[in-house]
Amino acid sequence: MSGSLPKRKPQLSRETMYQIIRSPLITEKATLLSEKNQVVFRVALEATKPEIKAAVEGLFGVQVVAVNTLVQKGKTKRYRGGRPGRRSDIKKAFVKLAPGQSIDLTTGLA
Repeated sequence: MSGSLPKRKPQLSRETMYQIIRSPLITEKATLLSEKNQVVFRVALEATKPEIKAAVEGLFGVQVVAVNTLVQKGKTKRYRGGRPGRRSDIKKAFVKLAPGQSIDLTTGLA
């Protein structure tokens, strides 16, 4: 036996999937990536790549090839009265879909 264990997909409830996938990101860059069969989502900061993959496959019924993530640190901004404040950190997930698969973000999830 080779000492490696088989990879297990995380079992997620539908509610957990909705907590992991916050919203799709509709930006100029995300629109260009859709031509390369990729979709961009805002996800929970504590979400892992296997969880994101399982959530996208479960919610949208597509096959995910790869997931890349990045954490965008919150900016320091000035609010009313010149008081300094800070925006929240955001985690983005770039999801690459299998050839022939697509997610239509214009229709809502049922």
